[in-house]
Amino acid sequence: MTDASAAPRYRRVLLKLSGEALCGAQGYGIDGDVLSRLAEELDEIVSLGVELAIVIGGGNIFRGLSAAASGMDRASADYMGMLATVMNALALQDALERREVFTRVLSAISMQSLAEPYIRRRAVRHLEKGRVVLFAAGTGNPYFTTDTAAALRAMEIHAEVLLKATRVDGVYDKDPKHHEDARRYARLSYLDVLSRGLRVMDSTAISLCKENGLPIVVFDMLQAGNIRRVVCGESIGTVVGPLPAAERSDP
Repeated sequence: MTDASAAPRYRRVLLKLSGEALCGAQGYGIDGDVLSRLAEELDEIVSLGVELAIVIGGGNIFRGLSAAASGMDRASADYMGMLATVMNALALQDALERREVFTRVLSAISMQSLAEPYIRRRAVRHLEKGRVVLFAAGTGNPYFTTDTAAALRAMEIHAEVLLKATRVDGVYDKDPKHHEDARRYARLSYLDVLSRGLRVMDSTAISLCKENGLPIVVFDMLQAGNIRRVVCGESIGTVVGPLPAAERSDP
């Protein structure tokens, strides 16, 4: 159990959420109870003084790759997927602001009536003022995933860590749902992930993190309190890449 008085290990983090994380058991769309629980956990992170940025996918509403595989033009499908991420960002913004957490949605695609345009310096300024920043519409370009958008935005805002929230408790050598002997890794290098074809994030995102030394923590977001535990430095999930500076001096 996390110590309620534990201080955060990281000052500024980027949290990558899959769109599927919002649909709960219904399998599609947005589950209000799941959204409320997530907002409550994020509120706790902000109360610790952590500067929080979020990139959220849109797979609970529309998956560009699946549509492209069915014959739709890939660019059109990806743009539709980007719009789905905006819908999720607006839903999460509403849930957070109902808890009186100040937020800003910054979109890589211009839509002035709904969100601010993405400007790096503006995003950093919002974080410095204690606002949760939700990055929507991916990178604004087709053929790039929200994983890549998360890695890119994390580096642009100088996040100390990229937190990859998933439905499993880390990275395994094989699918733990189908293999009882699946082994969970505690730590991996970027090259381990790339060479073994491990499904952490797409290769572009991993390569970006490798080039810039940005650590990734993969953890189970379905376990209540895990986001706070990760932010406070508990050893859960799988760490990919170099250790954060705060850990390098540990024996």
